[in-house]
Amino acid sequence: MDDRFNTIAGWVLFAGIVGLGLNILSGKYFHAGAPERPETLGYVIEGVEEGTEEAEMTMAAALNMDGMAPSAGEAVYPKCMACHTIDQGGADGIGPNLYGIMGQPIAAKSGYAYSSALSDLSGEVWDWENMNEWLANPKAFAPGTKMSFAGLSKIEDRAAVALYMNAQGSNLPVPEYVAEAAEAETAEGEGEEVLSDADAGEAAAAEAEQDAAAEINEGGA
Repeated sequence: MDDRFNTIAGWVLFAGIVGLGLNILSGKYFHAGAPERPETLGYVIEGVEEGTEEAEMTMAAALNMDGMAPSAGEAVYPKCMACHTIDQGGADGIGPNLYGIMGQPIAAKSGYAYSSALSDLSGEVWDWENMNEWLANPKAFAPGTKMSFAGLSKIEDRAAVALYMNAQGSNLPVPEYVAEAAEAETAEGEGEEVLSDADAGEAAAAEAEQDAAAEINEGGA
């Protein structure tokens, strides 16, 4: 009985060893043929954007938003008060007094020492678009400016502040904006581009027909 038990136990142990060995060998074999897992998963395809951001509205659109008024800009203007007064006849501070600034040439206020970054722009005026860009990022609009303010990130705030400044002795006409007209202009531009592509295709087809006709004529000659 003991011999029989030992024999059976021996075969069981042998089978276990064989199975373990086969498992190790198969793991090495199949792992060798499998591609290595990269440390960083995924890859970037050039020309494909990871995400799309909604385009910012134009200054004209922001100025014509429902509820947009100088009073809204007055609520935002305290961000500028540390450096600028805006009342008529107000003294210059770290920055110049801003009464009547809209529509005036850039860096034109007498008695204030502008940086060369703004003095170099003296041929331009503080219109709606220039003011929008300036309020968004002064250092980008005039690299080297002394203005330390980082800017207003929301175009709604920029439009409101510009309206408020415009009401302080400037009164520039607010640009009109009609959403339907703007969309029609965009659609028209896209249509012209498609038409141009179609014309190019027709021209290429006509040229190919002419070449084929010329070859036939040469063959007949």
